[in-house]
Amino acid sequence: MILDGKMCSSKLKEALKNEVVAFPSRPKIIDIQIGENAASEIYIRNKGKAANSVGIDFDCVRFGVESTEDEIINKIKELNEDETINGILVQMPIPDKYDYKKIINTINPSKDVDGLTYVNSGKLLNGEDGMVSCTPAGIIELLKFYNIDIASKNVVIIGRSILVGKPLSMLFLKENATVTVCHSKTSNLSYFTKNADILVVAVGKKHLITKDMVKENSVIIDVGINRVDDKIYGDVDLENVKDIATITPVPGGVGPMTVTMLLYNTVKNYKENQKKLVLK
Repeated sequence: MILDGKMCSSKLKEALKNEVVAFPSRPKIIDIQIGENAASEIYIRNKGKAANSVGIDFDCVRFGVESTEDEIINKIKELNEDETINGILVQMPIPDKYDYKKIINTINPSKDVDGLTYVNSGKLLNGEDGMVSCTPAGIIELLKFYNIDIASKNVVIIGRSILVGKPLSMLFLKENATVTVCHSKTSNLSYFTKNADILVVAVGKKHLITKDMVKENSVIIDVGINRVDDKIYGDVDLENVKDIATITPVPGGVGPMTVTMLLYNTVKNYKENQKKLVLK
């Protein structure tokens, strides 16, 4: 079976749209781009279209590579104080000359719709409510949409990045799964993948996972995006694996869910702000 991220995303966005239409004002997201990157431009356009489709305003603030780190940080501080803005994110990648962690952690945690600040990472680790990184949150929502049980399952995550692997491991633990995280130093990778009820692959290597590495009737979440000869491939050999396992396609699987959770986080912040206004 194919887990259709586009269909799930569409239904979730429709629900968000029905919420937003009743709001007294429109939520707003600001995407900060530093330097030029062709792929980033595509991602920014896609996020803008998705936001507008549910009634969320979206704008991009661009900084050239000649901009100083202080200029970027001061702008973020300004956006933090703007009560009309409900989501702030930094478009990756950014040039190496900038301190990415310092820039990200300038964002007000309540507006950190990418869930990457130390505050939100810490809340996730401690089981507290906060902004959750969009790709991991989207993966959990996709599994729940298809009524795939998580509790008591053996979950194997390949990749330990702060964007996917680490926060996702915390979310799976929250759902009472038994979690193993594999990485570049893991020996005998296939031993772990063959024993996975749910396998998540987030490495960035075309067809790293082949049919002989997969347990029959398992669920596979392919987070990889690999551009080869103008075609996009996942980290899993989809055509051969789909006959024995349930799997997300690339594209059309995790990607749409990531964008949708960005919108979800923005709406979440907007609603929290409305509650505070009522209490004043």
